[in-house]
Amino acid sequence: MQNDFSQAMDFRHACKHFDESKKLSDEEIAFVLEAGRKSPSSFGQEPWKFLVITNEALKATLRPLCWNQPQITSCSHLVIILAAIDAVRPDSGIPAKRFGRRPLPPEKIEAYINLYSTHLSDTLSTDEKTYAWTARQCYIATANMMTGAASIGVDSCPIEGFEKEKVEAALGLDSTQYQVAVLMPLGFRTDAQSPQLRLPLEEVVEYRS
Repeated sequence: MQNDFSQAMDFRHACKHFDESKKLSDEEIAFVLEAGRKSPSSFGQEPWKFLVITNEALKATLRPLCWNQPQITSCSHLVIILAAIDAVRPDSGIPAKRFGRRPLPPEKIEAYINLYSTHLSDTLSTDEKTYAWTARQCYIATANMMTGAASIGVDSCPIEGFEKEKVEAALGLDSTQYQVAVLMPLGFRTDAQSPQLRLPLEEVVEYRS
C-alpha cells in the first residue's frame, strides 16, 4: 500500500497539456469525485460542492477568465470546487443536521452545536471570512482528488489563476451560497512528465522532542 501511494505521488504533477482525444470514463470520474466526497473537513461539515463541467462551450467561455490557460479547454472534465458560504452558518440549520448524523444523545449534539457556534462566531461573521475558512477545507478535498486521480493514471492540474467574480458570474452562482475555491482540470497528458523539483526532507521537516 505504501508503494502504491508513493507511485501515485510520483505520477501526479501539474499537467499543462491534455490530450483532447482522450476522455475519462464514468467509472474514473466517479472514483475521483468519491475521493473528494470522503475527504475530512472541520467539524465534519463538508463545506463544498464539486461542479463537473464537460460542456465544451462553457469551458471555452471560462478559459479567458482563467488567464487563458489551455488546460481549461483541453481537459476531459473540468471540476470546479465550490466553497460553501451560507450552509456552514448555524442559522441555516445545516450544521445541526450534520451533527445530527452522529449517534449521540440530543444533549451531546446540542453541545457540539454550541461549541461550533461559539468557536466560529467571528469566522462566520462575513462572507469573506467564511470563504477563507471553507476554501481552505476545499483544498483538502482537491488534494485527495488529485492523488486519487493519479492512482488510476489520470492527470490533473490545480488552478488558482482565475478571475473569481467573473468565473462565478459565468457559472451563474449565487455567491451568498457558494464561491469558487479552485479549478481542477482532469485528463490525460500529452507530454512526458518533467522531473519533480522538491526541497530535501531535512529542509522541510523539523523534529522536536
